[in-house]
Parts: sequence; structure tokens; C-alpha cells
Amino acid sequence: MSDQQAQHTPRSLIVTFYGAYGRGGPDRSSGVPGPVPVAALIRLLGALGVDPPSVRSAVSRLKRRGLLVAGRTAAGAAAYGLSDDARQLLEDGDRRIFGRPAARLSDGWVLAVFSVPEEERHKRHLLRSRLSRLGFGTAAPGVWIAPAHLYEETRHTLERLELAPYVDLFTGAHAGFAPTAQAVARWWDLDAIAARHRAFLAEHEPVLARWARRRSVPPEAAYRDYLLALDAWRRLPYEDPGLPSPLLPADWPGGRAAEVFGRLDAKLRAAGARYAREATAGPHRAQGTV
Repeated sequence: MSDQQAQHTPRSLIVTFYGAYGRGGPDRSSGVPGPVPVAALIRLLGALGVDPPSVRSAVSRLKRRGLLVAGRTAAGAAAYGLSDDARQLLEDGDRRIFGRPAARLSDGWVLAVFSVPEEERHKRHLLRSRLSRLGFGTAAPGVWIAPAHLYEETRHTLERLELAPYVDLFTGAHAGFAPTAQAVARWWDLDAIAARHRAFLAEHEPVLARWARRRSVPPEAAYRDYLLALDAWRRLPYEDPGLPSPLLPADWPGGRAAEVFGRLDAKLRAAGARYAREATAGPHRAQGTV
């Protein structure tokens, strides 16, 4: 199994579905207009090869984490929608996943400097983990760095997790002593990030080539290929912080990976939304609650 395939867990696919089509309003997805019935989730994830018990288990975990909240459809069927925290997470993610602007050298950097008391060292691990997931590199022990365009999302995240009291944020320029490109190569593992971009390309560039040869866009096939591409892609803008191009190797694959995802998004998203709406139409009382 490839690294890309290994990422397609039931829980991840459900989050990806809600991000694409399950926000319950006239947002960028034009997807499902309300809480998603349990039976529909089972059908929608079944199209991606996930069995019903795995869907139920994943929904339960997401509910315990506070990302999904239970509700009912107008017909009385058990359904799940997004919590306010989950909506904020997805809105922050939109800015990265769907067209993050290119960073410029003149934009500068944001520094996160933290100090956690020993008796709360579990929060130190959480801070490191969260800053890493936001795309920060390590400039020194307790000093993390990222392009300045990540400042607002970093504030949202630290406040949401109640970690802000332990962190000071600074913005500014790199003033030496090593050239910034050399420093960046210390702060991030660029080889590992490039390898993830190439893995995405190996998995999804052939998918784009197949769709480019097709005249029609069948909704279920579009939904399946789009959700799998989005599920793989949405991690990359977090692992790759979006460094200015002059600081990256000449053969950097990130731009090509972004182009492939952008073309898949343009080709498949709307047709996939039609399938999502069809899958949630009709009676859904038989599946009960999770």
C-alpha cells in the first residue's frame, strides 16, 4: 500500500467529505444543505470502499472529539453536522488547501516562542505537535518559525486549544548570519516534504490524465476520485508551509502538485457535489443513530 493510500482512513475521509460537501450552506462546495443522515454517510463512504461498521466507529470518534454534533433531518432521521470548532478548522484549512497565495521574501516570518511549566509538560508535547502540523520549522529548542502568512491561523489554533498563555508570537525578518536559504534547509526537512509532493503526483497525476481524456464527468466516479485526491492533498499544505520560491531547490515539485490538485478540483468538484446530494436524498430512517 502506498503512503497516499495509507492516509485514506475512514475518519480522515469523513473529515474530507464534510470539508468538501457537508457544511450545510451555500459555501464553496454547493454540497449537502444540512446535517448528513447516518445512512447517507454510510452510502457516501461506501463509494470509497469503507464498510458501515468503520463509518459508525469513525463518526463516534469524531463526535467524542467535538468535531461532529448529532442532529435530525427534517424527516426525523439521525444525522450529523459540524461543530463550530470544526467549521473554524475547515475555514482555516480553505485558505491553504484551495489556493494559498505565494509567499514572498518580503513578507517575513512569524516566530512562536513557548515555555511550559514542567508540571504541564503534556502541553509542551501538544504545542510541538500542533506547531509542526501547522507547518512550522524548528529554529532552536522552544523557537519555531513559519512564513508570516500563517500568523492568523496560528493565533486561531493556539486560542482554540487554550495554549495561547504559553506562547509569544513575533513577526519580522531573518537578519543573519547564514543565508536564509541555508537556514531554511535547517529549519525544515525539505527532502521529506518534496518526497510527499512526488508521492501525491505519482498517485494523482495519472488520475488527472484519465479525466483529461474523458468527455463526460459521471458524478459517482468524479466524487470518488475527487474525495481521494482531496484527502491526500489537504495534508500537503500543512506539511509544506509555502516557503518563498527563491528559498527552495530548483526542482521543487510543490508547484506541479498544486497544479494537479487544482485541475482535479476544477474538473471534478461540481460533479462530485451532485453525487453527494443524490446520496443524501430520500428516506434515511432505517440506519438509526451512532
